[in-house]
Amino acid sequence: MILKYLKGKEWGIIVACVVLIGLQVYLDLEIPGYMSAITNIISTHGTSDMVMAEGWGMIACALGSLVSSIIVGYMATWVATSLSKRLRELQFDKVESFSMEEINKFSTASLITRSTNDITQIQTALAMGLQITIKAPILAVWAIIKISGKSWQWTAATSVAVFVLILIIGLLMFFVTSRYKKIQWLTDNLNRTTRENLTGIRVIRAYNAEGYQENRFDQANEDLTANNLFTTRAMSVMMPSMTTIMSLLSLSVYWIGAILISSAGTASQLTLFSDMVVFSAYAMQIVMAFMMLIILFMILPRATVAARRVEEVINTESTILDGTVTTAPNNEVGEISFKNVGFKYPGASDYVLKDVSFDVHKGETVAFIGSTGSGKSTLVNLVPRFYDVTEGQITIDGVDIREYTQDALHSKMGYVPQKAVIFAGTVSSNVTYGSKFDTEEDIRKAISIAQSTDFVEKMEGKYNSLISQGGTNVSGGQKQRISIARAVCRRPEIYIFDDSFSALDYKTDHMLRNALKKETGGTTSLIVAQRIGTIMDADKIVVIDEGRIVGIGKHKELLKTCPVYYEIASSQLSEEELSV
Repeated sequence: MILKYLKGKEWGIIVACVVLIGLQVYLDLEIPGYMSAITNIISTHGTSDMVMAEGWGMIACALGSLVSSIIVGYMATWVATSLSKRLRELQFDKVESFSMEEINKFSTASLITRSTNDITQIQTALAMGLQITIKAPILAVWAIIKISGKSWQWTAATSVAVFVLILIIGLLMFFVTSRYKKIQWLTDNLNRTTRENLTGIRVIRAYNAEGYQENRFDQANEDLTANNLFTTRAMSVMMPSMTTIMSLLSLSVYWIGAILISSAGTASQLTLFSDMVVFSAYAMQIVMAFMMLIILFMILPRATVAARRVEEVINTESTILDGTVTTAPNNEVGEISFKNVGFKYPGASDYVLKDVSFDVHKGETVAFIGSTGSGKSTLVNLVPRFYDVTEGQITIDGVDIREYTQDALHSKMGYVPQKAVIFAGTVSSNVTYGSKFDTEEDIRKAISIAQSTDFVEKMEGKYNSLISQGGTNVSGGQKQRISIARAVCRRPEIYIFDDSFSALDYKTDHMLRNALKKETGGTTSLIVAQRIGTIMDADKIVVIDEGRIVGIGKHKELLKTCPVYYEIASSQLSEEELSV
């Protein structure tokens, strides 16, 4: 099934591999013929020149087989690595197009395993299987044709050996195939446990939970190890069995040959002796063909599971589909409208948001506040289409957001998530992330607006200072300000701050909001906040309770008209501040 991703050039190379493997098998099967001729020469007291004449032919066949084998190995590896590269690209591109619904369907650990370990299994299986799958049947059939008619006794001995071989393979495959299928899922579990341990190391240490995490890891590790041990021990029976069968078959051929030669006339003895040598060589070729198939059977079950898992990701269709609109058909910029919006998460029965309607005009700062779990972050995450609305409609600049191409929609926004996301690189590369045309002046200005100049200038490389993966070499507040600078540098129509000021102290928060208001005037801003102090100056405050809007207005108006807002405000502000 995964072979459908091969391209025309790769199929051409596969055809060339088939031809070369056929040549290789032909040369391999010609060698016993030269052995027979040399045996006859020696038996009839031929000269050394005659032996060398046949010997050079044998050497030529062996060298020809070697060269063709090397070429086939190179081409098979090229095809396998090309396919694995394409599968990684397809899988990565597909994941990039996923909405949050599809992302949540696959765990992060599983997606990493599918992009690495699973594709490696496919690559190994294809590189080896391309050679073995073609060569083994050709070798077995051709060798059987070569020995047919030599002696029914020898044929019977070979048939018994092949039957026992197939029986052993069948029994082993019956017991280990299901175990091979579990390996990839157990690898997922081990990766998941390891990732949780690394990302949560601070919490683990703070709660003295190292022992608990070690037990979790040991259990996942033990499950994978036990599964691997079972399959490895089961398959370890295979090679000794093959060696025993080959030895017994050789012994049977020579034993039967001795009986036939001793009972034959003098004239026939030489012919029988020559036939015995040739038959023994061809019988070994037949057994070798089955041994090659055993190697394939060892890697095929795991590769098959891996291929299904990779295809599952590639074939998953995103629920967020591109529209066709790239620019708004009117002169409106930064206008947002929620019209009877309802939303519930995929698979959930209850609505998170219900009947939400309000308008945001160009240049307005609109804040959202409410209790934990009221739906504030969910609401603003609908604007960039991380999820699509279940009911109703959201428009930007008069156009339903579902009609925009995702590139056009996202280009209108500067998004700062609740948890700051910092990428490995430099301060500048993080600030200009997703943009190709920002100058050094733009970077400095964005960092200044985000109140980051003080700590950036003190770093060793200043704006080119290295930032480690996840921003572990800067504080939480510094990460948040770099994340805000990234949004500012984008110069969007709409800012979305999803509780982005929570990591900042009140002074920095106040200075940052003043700088934003001054430098980005005319730009629409959506702010999710927990602190009243962050949103008191907003043009419009939307109060959300249990997924519904219970109040819209300015700070002073809501203190008088909205009990929910007053309750939140009274929990954070003094009586004097409330009465101002």
